[in-house]
Amino acid sequence: MAYVDRQGLTETAAAEISPASVSDYFALLKPRVMSLVIFTALTGMALAPGGIHPILGFVSLLAIAVGAGASGALNMWYDADIDRVMRRTRGRPVPMERVTPGEALAFGLTLAVGSVTLLGFASNYLAAALLAFTIFFYAVVYTMWLKRWTPQNIVIGGAAGALPPVIGWTAVTGTIGWESLVLFAIIFLWTPPHFWALALYKADEYERAGVPMMPVAKGVGRTRLEILLYSVVLALAGLTPTALGFAGFIYGAVAAIAGAVFVAAAIRVYRSREGVAGERAARDLFAYSILYLFLLFAVLLAEAIGTGVGGMV
Repeated sequence: MAYVDRQGLTETAAAEISPASVSDYFALLKPRVMSLVIFTALTGMALAPGGIHPILGFVSLLAIAVGAGASGALNMWYDADIDRVMRRTRGRPVPMERVTPGEALAFGLTLAVGSVTLLGFASNYLAAALLAFTIFFYAVVYTMWLKRWTPQNIVIGGAAGALPPVIGWTAVTGTIGWESLVLFAIIFLWTPPHFWALALYKADEYERAGVPMMPVAKGVGRTRLEILLYSVVLALAGLTPTALGFAGFIYGAVAAIAGAVFVAAAIRVYRSREGVAGERAARDLFAYSILYLFLLFAVLLAEAIGTGVGGMV
């Protein structure tokens, strides 16, 4: 009978377990991205016709949030090599070795299965299927393929970040409404200028990490032009909820003003040159783009609550 060194096995097992804290696992969820997912999904639920019981609505929203967290954890598991190179991401739990890759993978997969199952029970199977597709698209199609292969990674991969309001709407209605697809389009068009503005002043990091972001693959000039073009289309798309009748005058006014400011910021980026001024213009657009999306969805949510249209009742 072979002798088993149980003390050695114990020491080996302990070495494979990271000294992770609760905050490390929370960081794997990408809480800032999760907060945006919660906000846009809630807006989709509030705008949806009909209603859902508040408890089921809360559980559905929680499931969508956990699904977003699962995507973040799986992304950090696979992208640890990239995160380790970039200053913006090298402090994440996996490259800092506070969480092992295996733990991040297991955590992400557990959350993914749990969130999809929970949403299926709390709302309906179509919403659960959309959540499962979103997790798969972000973790596999975007993270494992698009991000490392094409400068259109953000454009195509942006579909994953644009789906939460559709999932929220579907959780209430059991169907995919055209109104939710308009919200999808707004986020989808918002994603490229938002991330390309970031990429403009982080281009050296992306190049060092081997990620073909637009400034690295096509150059700064092409990136500035595409930011401007997307910004114009985004500003027009932002007006469509009012034009199509499911948002009010206040939203239309806010969208018009906010869209004009967005385009003005994009023009400033387009006209800027290399150096401090160009970096400042890109940073300003990146920061404003977050405010822009928040304003649009906040007003949509406020109008839906104020008029009592659909939502969690």
